[in-house]
Amino acid sequence: MAKEELTPMQRNFNFQKVITAVGALLMLAKFLAYFMTHSVSILTDALESIVNVAAGAIGLFALYTSMKPADRDHPYGHGKVELISSSIEGTMIVAAGVMIILQSVERFVTGDFEIRSLDIGLAIVALAAVVNFAMGFTAIRMGKASRSVALEASGRHLCSDTYSSVGILLGLGIIYVLGFMNIDANWIDPTMALLFGLIIIYTGAKVVYKSFHGIMDREDIDAIRQVTRCLNHIRTDDLIDVHHVRVVLYGAAMHIDAHMVVPGSLTVDEADRIVNHFRDETTEMMGGNVDITFMAEPCRKQFCANCRRAECANRVADFAEDKRFGTDAVTNADPTVGDETKE
Repeated sequence: MAKEELTPMQRNFNFQKVITAVGALLMLAKFLAYFMTHSVSILTDALESIVNVAAGAIGLFALYTSMKPADRDHPYGHGKVELISSSIEGTMIVAAGVMIILQSVERFVTGDFEIRSLDIGLAIVALAAVVNFAMGFTAIRMGKASRSVALEASGRHLCSDTYSSVGILLGLGIIYVLGFMNIDANWIDPTMALLFGLIIIYTGAKVVYKSFHGIMDREDIDAIRQVTRCLNHIRTDDLIDVHHVRVVLYGAAMHIDAHMVVPGSLTVDEADRIVNHFRDETTEMMGGNVDITFMAEPCRKQFCANCRRAECANRVADFAEDKRFGTDAVTNADPTVGDETKE
């Protein structure tokens, strides 16, 4: 019996489980490295790992919830939970950066720059950095491919952890080398931690910024362009114009609304068949979890110059040229306004 293929959302959920489990193991390894080295850089990396594990658990819950089908209370599905999850995770990334900066400042104030057993600490941090980057890069790629904001946020969180680990390796590596030359450069340890704490805050702020725009249903121009390309590709003589296109993303789910101008001489049944045809073709081309609502409108005299339909009792002008759909034109509520050449 053939094994049932997993959906993109199920694959995202399974990979998030791996991220959470591996994150817990790396957290324990980093705390072990800190107790062995007494390095504030490694401590801050370990503290960020606590955030990683907590954020991973939140992301896991979000992906599990987003897989639930639409119901009476949630007619558009549960995908919005991914935006809530990613905004929380972004906030936690910022919090991790703040903790790192506070720990670094404390070391400068107290003058405690003691470091020991650097060789073992460097090896543990290096291994954790490689694992985090591999998982983070994969999570970002999978999240973008499936439009999963939660998984993409997890990936960016892991990559931000990798960046801080690279900074720690550079700083501790310099200290390790200078130690053989009897040069005390332990102050580099909190300095590098301070620098990468700022970088981590910037990364978290970007995640929060993107999540808030999703929660507020900001227009996704890439999704609009994708819909416009599909309509241009599958259009026929019966599709005269498209306008008032609206695209809303709910996690991995995409909801598309649009008004389609069809010949006014068509019966209601004929117009419905045309609308259903374009809905099915667009859904197939877009792929994934797509919900489309197309509303048919009868043509008006200003569309005659762009209509190829020869047999029309309502025609008042000869056909002049095809109107290629563009992003500005299709998103306008008024079909007579917009730059139809822009894509």
